[in-house]
Amino acid sequence: MKRLVEVMNLIRDNYVQEIDVKKLVYGAAAGMVKELDPFSQFLEPDAHKEMKTETEGEFGGLGIRIAVRDSILTVITPLPGTPAYRQGVLPGDRIIKIDGDTTQDITIEQAVKKLRGAPGSKVTLTIAREGEKELKDFLLVRELIKVESIKFKMLDSTVGYVRLTEFTQRSAIDFDAALKALKAKGMVNLVVDLRNNPGGLLNVAVDVCRLFIGDNKLIVYTEGRRQPRQEFRADAVAPYATVPMVILVNHGSASGSEIFAGCLQDYHRAIIIGSESFGKGSVQSVIPLADGSGLRLTTAKYYTPSGRTFHRDEKTGKGGITPDIVIEVPHDMEVKLQAQSEEIYGKTKTDSKNRNEG
Repeated sequence: MKRLVEVMNLIRDNYVQEIDVKKLVYGAAAGMVKELDPFSQFLEPDAHKEMKTETEGEFGGLGIRIAVRDSILTVITPLPGTPAYRQGVLPGDRIIKIDGDTTQDITIEQAVKKLRGAPGSKVTLTIAREGEKELKDFLLVRELIKVESIKFKMLDSTVGYVRLTEFTQRSAIDFDAALKALKAKGMVNLVVDLRNNPGGLLNVAVDVCRLFIGDNKLIVYTEGRRQPRQEFRADAVAPYATVPMVILVNHGSASGSEIFAGCLQDYHRAIIIGSESFGKGSVQSVIPLADGSGLRLTTAKYYTPSGRTFHRDEKTGKGGITPDIVIEVPHDMEVKLQAQSEEIYGKTKTDSKNRNEG
């Protein structure tokens, strides 16, 4: 602390022009937190207030969930039916520039502000894609971002299909309603599609697991250095405990999707098919500070019932849920699949709220 104060005083007294000391303090705090992981953040008062405020208004955006991985702004997933999805932006794409401005050292808050804007306005993303040498420019037109979390249909006379795009407030209720409708149509087997599902609300992910896991079994638990173990368990009876299941995941399946897939995989309740998931298995707590700023700090990790953590290690790159049957889909095929999905389902309709969405 003495070194920090010494540097701050030297800057205040000797820098070429007068400097706001508060900016130095905020900069030092942000620098400390940046050393931890991509999900911990120091929030200046305005950013902290925005995070705390729950709004129901619509916003213009592109429909992508983002994170900082290896210090680079990275797409977790494009949301179905949105401009980014339709234009072929893929999970894992690295956003190098936004409207020609570099994203090096950009924070999530800064990126979201750049990506959002008035519906109808345009923004250009410069993207680096794994396996491709040249950068790609995507010219996207912002829209009101609306996402419907559940879509379902019968694939044939006995196989039902439910696509869950994210774990929103009503997802468990809507999921149950979809399963009832499919059962009425003769569903015997079930495919749950979690591809490009970036997660959402923990309690909702747990509630969806409770549809398939009973006997008060452990669904997921959290534990940290200073946080005691917190367990989330199933109910005594699961309404769909015996329906044969396949779960589809890919690199865009994160957080709540990994809780769901990891839980059902541990109990051999479903066969997981696809590619390794994103690897977002950490818990962030938002701690308010005296001047109105805040600290978003990683305080625990999620663990599957068997004790696996699926949080990706930034140094080794290991993490995520590994499917029982691994199928790697080439990027060009991902684009075709997104286009096909767009033709089948069209635009989505229900408001989406997430801070890491542009």
